[in-house]
Order: sequence, then C-alpha cells, then structure tokens
Amino acid sequence: MLDMTPVETIERQALRINPAKTCQPIGALYAALGIHRCLPHSHGSQGCCSYHRSHLTRHFKEPIMASTSSFTEGAAVFGGAANLRQALKNIFHIYNPDVVAVHTTCLSETIGDDIPSIVKAARDEGIIPEGKHVIHANTPSYVGSHVTGFANMARAMAELFAQRNGGAKDQINVVPGFVEPSDMREIKRILFEMGVKAVVFPDTSDVLDAPQTGRHAFYPKGGVTVDSLISTGDSRMTFSLGPYASEEAGKILRTRFEIPNKVLDLPVGIGATDRFIEAVMGVTGTEPPEAMMDDRGRLVDMMTDNQQYFYGKRAAVFGDPDHVVSMTEFLRDLGMQPVYVVTGTPGRRFETAVKGILAQAVPDAKVKAFSDLFELHQWIKKEPVDLLVGNTYGKFIARAEDIPFVRFGFPILDRVGHGYFPCVGYRGGMRLVEKILGVLQDREDRDSPDHSIELVM
Repeated sequence: MLDMTPVETIERQALRINPAKTCQPIGALYAALGIHRCLPHSHGSQGCCSYHRSHLTRHFKEPIMASTSSFTEGAAVFGGAANLRQALKNIFHIYNPDVVAVHTTCLSETIGDDIPSIVKAARDEGIIPEGKHVIHANTPSYVGSHVTGFANMARAMAELFAQRNGGAKDQINVVPGFVEPSDMREIKRILFEMGVKAVVFPDTSDVLDAPQTGRHAFYPKGGVTVDSLISTGDSRMTFSLGPYASEEAGKILRTRFEIPNKVLDLPVGIGATDRFIEAVMGVTGTEPPEAMMDDRGRLVDMMTDNQQYFYGKRAAVFGDPDHVVSMTEFLRDLGMQPVYVVTGTPGRRFETAVKGILAQAVPDAKVKAFSDLFELHQWIKKEPVDLLVGNTYGKFIARAEDIPFVRFGFPILDRVGHGYFPCVGYRGGMRLVEKILGVLQDREDRDSPDHSIELVM
C-alpha cells in the first residue's frame, strides 16, 4: 500500500500526510466520559459527532454515548445558540444526566459561539435543572490534537467544579493523562496499595471497560463523581501525569487554590514509575508495600534475563507526546536504540524531553514534533529499524518495510485487550516487555533457517 513512498525527504510547512494525531473533540469527548453520569455534547454538526463517536467506539470496542447540536446551514449563518438551548432541554428531559460536558468543533469555533453566555442564559431560563451541571471546553479541530482536547476538558473539570470548602483534605489529585481505562485503574490500585487517598480525574475505568452483566446501563458505575471533583480544591497536591494532557488542569488548581502541582511523565516503564511512586512518597510519607516492590523486582528480572534480545536493536516510536516520551525512555532502559521518535502534536517541549533522554545513548536520533507518518516512513526506508512502536496506523509501514510492530497508544483499532490490560506501573512494564520480546522472537523464528531455529530461547 505504501510502496510508492519516496526516500528523499522534502521539508513541508503546511501539508501533513497521514498525520500522527487526530482532532481535539475526540480527546475532549473521551475525557468527559470519565465523569460519572456525564453525557458529552458536541456543539457542531451531526457528522462531526458521528465521526468522533465511531473512532472511539472502534478503539474501545464499546458504544460511545454523546449528543450533538446538529448544526445545519441556518446555524452556520446565524449561530448555534438556539440549537444548544434546545439540545440541553432535550438532554435533561430524556437522558437526565448529572453533567453535560460541551465541547466545540471547527464550525462553532469559526462562527464564534459564546458557550458560557449560552449556558448562563439556558440556566436563567430554567432549561438546566437545579442540581445539574453544564461544563464546556473550547476544542477547535484546527489547533493542537486530540491530546489538546483532552487537556482542555480536564482543565474545564478543575476550573468549573473545584471548590475550597474548608481545611486541606488528606488526599491528592491525580490527572492521569490520555491513557486507557485499564491504566487509570492501575494508577488507582497503586495509590490504594500505598494507602493514599486520591481523586483521579477524569476516570474512564468502569465506563469504557464495564463488565457485561446482561443489563444495559446508560450511565455505567464508573467515572469520577461531581462531589469528588468539588473536593479537589481542598487536596494537598496535584500530580499531572504527562505534561501535554494533564498539566493544564493542575495549573488551574494551583492558580485558584494554591495547591502545589507536580508534573511527571506518564508512569510507563521502570524509570517513570519509580519517579511517580517516589513523588507520592515525598508528599504523603507513605511507603510502597512489599507486594509492589516485588512487582518492581519481577520487571527488573524480566529486563535483565532478556537483555541480550533487546540490546542494540534500532527502534522507531510514534504517537501521542506523553506516551512517546515515556516509551522512548523505557526502550532506552531495555538497551534498545530509539533512532526515530515523532509525534503529530505540536510543541518543542516534546523534542527537548526526548533529546534529553537519548543524549548519551542515541545522540544522533531524529526527533520531531508536529510530524507525520509519511516522514517517519521516509526515514525508515532510508535507514531501516528492527522495531516499530505506535498505534494501529503504523501497521501499513510495518507491512511495507517488513518490520516487527508493537501496538501502543491511541488509537488501536485492529486488536483487543489494550483497554483491559495496563501499560503503566510495574505490571504494565512487564506486559510491555512481553509484547516487545514476543514480536522480536516471532521475527527471529520466522527468519531462522531450519538448522538454527531453537525450541528454547
């Protein structure tokens, strides 16, 4: 399919081919699903909402609920205020959510709809019932990426819910980043095992990985509650996991309530997980239990036992910036050489972080933000790699160049399990080691001649 990709690269300023990202509303919609009894609302055309829902449905293999203002030509000319008021009236009458989380689209942003004023007028008119909430985030698709949209909606949660209700509570806030429901559950498990009370927001565990019980629940049992979100204004500390997706929410809590905010990498791999646990220990004074240290020891054991299979292997990594930074560090710790590292999300911070990680191990690595898979493929055609790590869209490059491929990040549309098995923490690290080693050994078995294929590694 990609056999005609040229090797010679040309610097492109305004054109992206096969971008390593998607648009803001998808991230905002996903974040909104992390609030208990919340209905995300797309303020734009019906087609936009349908695309965003279907893309998330394909990734999570779960039905994605969302409503839309259903813009037509009239709304495009005269504005969407009437559409949003009517939508809110229908939503609360028919679906009775506790929260409606409004995100904008290209069309409503271009028109310039003033969402706060529309929501205020709707509340004054009695359209929004007492005790119900409407929050909003501006998410124009032509700026940033789905990670930016997630960050903007997480920021809206902190800005529009958090309150100071008294003395500081003995709890911390954790903004987990654009990760799987399984990752959010693993972060909560780690904190629970350490005896730390925490508000994790957003939290899509038990929403997009809810068990099959035979009975339909329009609003699953999971998600962070409104009361928990309100209490974040009294917490001792906010941990933002992944600066691109999570830092904005922490900044709001720091600015409004003087709650310290510590920005950490996503706890993917041993180094980033160590830093997360050490940071929690520094704030709470708690110690990780023996069972958690045993998990760490098992991960170290897997890494050292199989070091000979990883050492010196050239790797290419692409995807969301927070994921890619932590994965790059983990591959380096495994003894591999991440020679190509790209993200579709703009921001020089990404390039600085990755180059710092690889300064000693791979000083000549090619690192680029706001790039695309076309350029990554060109690099690989010129100088091949032994492993490709990224989302489903990398499968075409992997097939064209015959490269072992590990699916990691968002979206993963052609496999299952990523929503149920974590990649964060020590247990997530063990899973990643198994996945990476598996594809490398499958290639070794495939390419070895009959006389040298081994039954035992």
